[in-house]
Amino acid sequence: MNKKLMILAILLAAAIALVGCTPKAPEATATPVPEPTATVAPTAEVTPEAEVTPEAVIAADNALKNRKADVLIDLTLEELAKFNGKDGQPAYVAVDDIIYDVTDSSAWKEGEHAGYEAGKDLTEELKKSPHGLKILEDVIEVGKLVTQ
Repeated sequence: MNKKLMILAILLAAAIALVGCTPKAPEATATPVPEPTATVAPTAEVTPEAEVTPEAVIAADNALKNRKADVLIDLTLEELAKFNGKDGQPAYVAVDDIIYDVTDSSAWKEGEHAGYEAGKDLTEELKKSPHGLKILEDVIEVGKLVTQ
């Protein structure tokens, strides 16, 4: 019986020693989370001098009507033909040597409108159409047609 107690005591001492040797998990420290900072855009101060005049409205309207892309491109007729609105390509048309992007125009689904296809110089066709060149007010100028 003494042997059993002795073995039990040794096992107990070994267990205690092993538990004491295991490293402690590091204590969680509170790492401060940075507060989000708000960026406030400057606002324009409205002063009595900043009145809306008919001239200002006309100027803003003209700016919208004459929208241009940030970067204008020069394309030949051969290069323009690639922008026909098919297979994921943008749809461009040229009128009076100016190239317009009609990709997002509801009138130019899949690069086609009233039997005409994008990727071409449609100056004469659009001038003879019922809406004339007015349709170009809703599209963006992206470049100019280069004749060689």
